[in-house]
Amino acid sequence: QVQLVESGGGLAQAGGSLRLSCAASGRTFSNYVMGWFRQAPGKEREFVAAISWNGGRTYVTDSVKGRFTISRDNFRNTVYLGMNSLKPEDTAVYYCAARNGLFERATMTLESEYDYWGQGTQVTVSS
Repeated sequence: QVQLVESGGGLAQAGGSLRLSCAASGRTFSNYVMGWFRQAPGKEREFVAAISWNGGRTYVTDSVKGRFTISRDNFRNTVYLGMNSLKPEDTAVYYCAARNGLFERATMTLESEYDYWGQGTQVTVSS
């Protein structure tokens, strides 16, 4: 089992920044591909970003490319999502997830490919 706890959400103005954290406990954190997803009101949960087990490779969805950065610290068992130039459409509940699998674009963007999930943290961006 892996337990994931997100933090760092809150209210930001458009153009502002936030950094989300996801602390992991349980099994060896460095074995897992880590991802961030988000779910806006009335919409399905969508993929945001993923990072390989050693942090050497990252992938972010087009809608946040150039604004969001995913990183991880395996010594602290924590994955981060840095969010800059926030837009009102970034408003959502953000979830981190852990995947015991390959870092491959075809599957790591799919919810069903992740084994463990956090409870989510709310991000609200005002215009």
